[in-house]
Amino acid sequence: MKTLTHLTKRSNTLIAAITLGSVLALSACASTSTSTSINSNVDTASFTMPAYEQLVLDNGLTIYLMPQREVPLVTVSAIVRAGAVNDTTSGVAGMTAQSLLLGADGKSKAEIELMVDFLGASIYADAGKEGSYLGADFMAKDSDKMLALIKGLLLSPNFDGDEFDKLRQRQIAGLSQSKESPRSVISRYFDKLIFADHPYGNASSGTSASLAELNISQIRAFHQSFYQPGNTAISVVGDFDIKQMKVKLSNLFGQWQNGEAIVAPSLKAQQPELTAPKVLLVDKSDAIETTFLIGGKGVSRDNPDYVGLNVVNTILGGRFTSWLNDELRVNAGLTYGARSGFIRYSEGGVFRISTFTKTATTKETIDLALKTYARLWEQGIDQQTLDSAKAYVKGQFPPKFETSGQLAGLLSDMYLYQFDDGFINEFQAKVDGLTLAETQRLIGKYFPQENLQLVLIGNAEKIAPIAAEYGEVKTLDIKAVGFGG
Repeated sequence: MKTLTHLTKRSNTLIAAITLGSVLALSACASTSTSTSINSNVDTASFTMPAYEQLVLDNGLTIYLMPQREVPLVTVSAIVRAGAVNDTTSGVAGMTAQSLLLGADGKSKAEIELMVDFLGASIYADAGKEGSYLGADFMAKDSDKMLALIKGLLLSPNFDGDEFDKLRQRQIAGLSQSKESPRSVISRYFDKLIFADHPYGNASSGTSASLAELNISQIRAFHQSFYQPGNTAISVVGDFDIKQMKVKLSNLFGQWQNGEAIVAPSLKAQQPELTAPKVLLVDKSDAIETTFLIGGKGVSRDNPDYVGLNVVNTILGGRFTSWLNDELRVNAGLTYGARSGFIRYSEGGVFRISTFTKTATTKETIDLALKTYARLWEQGIDQQTLDSAKAYVKGQFPPKFETSGQLAGLLSDMYLYQFDDGFINEFQAKVDGLTLAETQRLIGKYFPQENLQLVLIGNAEKIAPIAAEYGEVKTLDIKAVGFGG
């Protein structure tokens, strides 16, 4: 045992796209607070959740309504509790979500695209690890047309076989292309290394082999199983009258019926233990640089210490002036950037350090990253550094929830991960309350120090001896199907 001392493209023509968020976990009561504009003269500690209402229809559909009347735009975000963790065949959740846009209510894919383009709107669909998303941005005057379209896409997709075959071929080609860019796929290899056969190891993209096996019947079955009102929330943010919108949504979605009971995977159980340091070496023989992730288990969305962890990680690798970026980029010139962070799921998560470097400086960069990481234990954090990080985190927090798209994404995450607006309203007060003593507790409890896991993507012939210095090595060709098998 070694111990360290060491979604589919979205249009931006109307409004910023929905963020999948790095927010925590429980759907809640309506907030009556109002937003505070953020500028240099405003105390950021006063930032609170904008006013919204929540209602649940008789069929179980959850609706969030947040009027924002500054501009005549509306964002709608529908979230279904079904993602890669629910895959029966790898990639089925993602393909089901994207297939919603292939036609609905008798309208073809082309007809829908023409309508959306004519209105100057945008619409998008995709799935992540635990949720599937359908969203739209449009002018307020077009609400009736776009809401009717969203209803059709959610409830009555055509699932046209010919269009599905075209989509599948595009996705398979996209998977092959994505492996030409190690930074775009390395997180999938890392999740597979950490979680193995647990559902959190599933890549939402699927694999070229699994997508080739998928057929339209499987897509229909997944839709029927999970796209139910009791498993869905619709968030509307923008320029609308709240009473009128309640009536519209009730009329559109009130008759949507639930199907058979949904069987959710047991995500907390049977997560593998990391009992030894391991290295997944992904061979990209033409690579002239090495891309790597180092880390281990992290925290779940509902972890009560997340705010403090966010501050500590900001110091380590969460901003441009972080320790990692300073040491690896500014001082040593080994990379253009280095970061660290907690990626949180509902029942687990990962912590990872990420960067890249020339093949010839692979060992130097890994060792410096580990040495810098070890400062958390060996040196700790001083008051001046902590104060700077707290001010940075507080200042960066409000802009994450300024646009209608960002707010709709927040409401969707509140439903998916089951958290309330206390996360927003209490965030900056929790930052203020973080002490030096508390940072040491957080470092000792949550930042993985033993049995670190590494994924390296690069020229295996040149870096295999280096990889062997950090743990048991498994080598995989990047062109091989999947992300670690």
